[in-house]
Amino acid sequence: MRAQPMIVVNDVEASSSWYQRLLNVKSGHGGAEYEQLMNGEGTLILQLHLWDTHEHPFLGDPDALKGNGALLWFEIDDFEDAVRRATDLKAEILEGPLVNPNAQHRELWIRDPDGYTIVLATKYGDL
Repeated sequence: MRAQPMIVVNDVEASSSWYQRLLNVKSGHGGAEYEQLMNGEGTLILQLHLWDTHEHPFLGDPDALKGNGALLWFEIDDFEDAVRRATDLKAEILEGPLVNPNAQHRELWIRDPDGYTIVLATKYGDL
């Protein structure tokens, strides 16, 4: 089994560009209404969907707080570079970079342009 998270955004193309830069991934679909972001091995990492669509009425309320109670957590191999990319993107840093003593790894907590909370973390037990 493999998770294939989808978030709903205000501008798919802008969000795609932002996530491609942050996570060092590529577009696997492209378009103004829907996007698939893929890692270098061709694995789907994240789906982006436009709020204003009639084909999927259950995507949520665009006026509600984004991601309340859910985090997008990415285990990454290039932590220092990812911190620099987040800084270059002017991402709102919520916490970190820090060491999580329970997981024995490094984390950076940020907010994406649509208000979702994103965690970039090294492998569990990395330290």
